[in-house]
Amino acid sequence: MNVLEGKRIVLGVTGGIAAYKSVEVCRRLVDAGAHVIPILTDAALHMVGSTTFTALASERPKTSLWNDTDPIPHTTLGQTCDAIVVCPATARIISDYRTGRSGDLLSATLIATEAPVVVCPAMHTEMWEHPAVEENLAVLADRGVIIVPPEEGRLAGGDIGKGRLASPDVVVEAVIGAFTRNDLAGKNVVVSAGGTRETIDAVRYIGNRSTGKQGYALARAAAHRGASVTLVSSVDLTAPPGVVVRSVTSAAEMLDAVVDAADGADIVVMAAAVADFRPAAPVEGKIKKGDGVPEIRLERTVDILASLGASKPSGQILVGFAAETSDLEAHASDKLERKGADLIVANDVSAPGAGFAHDTNTVSIVTRSGLVSLPSMSKLDVAHAVFDAALGLDPATTSGDD
Repeated sequence: MNVLEGKRIVLGVTGGIAAYKSVEVCRRLVDAGAHVIPILTDAALHMVGSTTFTALASERPKTSLWNDTDPIPHTTLGQTCDAIVVCPATARIISDYRTGRSGDLLSATLIATEAPVVVCPAMHTEMWEHPAVEENLAVLADRGVIIVPPEEGRLAGGDIGKGRLASPDVVVEAVIGAFTRNDLAGKNVVVSAGGTRETIDAVRYIGNRSTGKQGYALARAAAHRGASVTLVSSVDLTAPPGVVVRSVTSAAEMLDAVVDAADGADIVVMAAAVADFRPAAPVEGKIKKGDGVPEIRLERTVDILASLGASKPSGQILVGFAAETSDLEAHASDKLERKGADLIVANDVSAPGAGFAHDTNTVSIVTRSGLVSLPSMSKLDVAHAVFDAALGLDPATTSGDD
């Protein structure tokens, strides 16, 4: 399910030097299925041309209260849009929005809507840190406006500091978040992702086929739903905006990182494919082919899911994954009980379009109340289904120490 499909989004562009980045934001929103209506302020037109947005957006850009065939364009836009994104948002538009000053089409539209509003500030560091700007943003945040903080980086004039407009992918993620239920707000979620690598020698390791895509989708979904997310990852993928990443390599490193992060977590999702065995005596150098075929003695790694289940505090929800090739329900139900988990996500990794490396997955969700099989869907949709199931658990059926 694409949450932006068919959504009417007003993209407000103001006169900051970062206005050129709004072109990419516009393109990404349209590519995601949104109907984008640009509003360009007079100052924005000094930075970017209306022709560019005419070519990329869903409608021709609007630039004035007075040159539209609609006698009340701000009211029409405010009432019919599903969201407004101001990108970039200068100190001037932030002040106008906070005080209710309707000096142009964009500011008038902002105060004529009840739709979600996403504000993406961009300005020089001195302006960003000015008490008036800080106060204006704090008031808007208290009113429910979604603020996308700027980044540290190169600013106009070659200066370096805080105030650079957030990247287009961060902005688009914030827009998606505006349409996602906020039922994980205030909760801490830990997700593990990727396959661990267990050292054989200086150049070789034991690994598996996990790419981490499902784990990253879970982290992204949790962030969309308002959670504070820690992602313990063994793979080098682009982290979802706002997610804290702890990088690991081996099962032992993942154990330490997950156990530490799980302390105080509300939901822990073990989506990583952790090695069951590791070489008992890794070689420091490289094993030479001329020395003959080596004998590698294996030893068990610590079962992270079982360790978490054995010490799970009351109220914490523990989710495990089971990558299987047959008898999904039997294996998943057995794993649920043996590991002390509250929910197991089982998938047949041999099925077409499911499992490792694919962008889609076909899973069954197993709880103590039974099994629910889901059709093939994107891994992000699977992630949302997992959190739906986790939040729907009957507290009486979950285990944990009091």
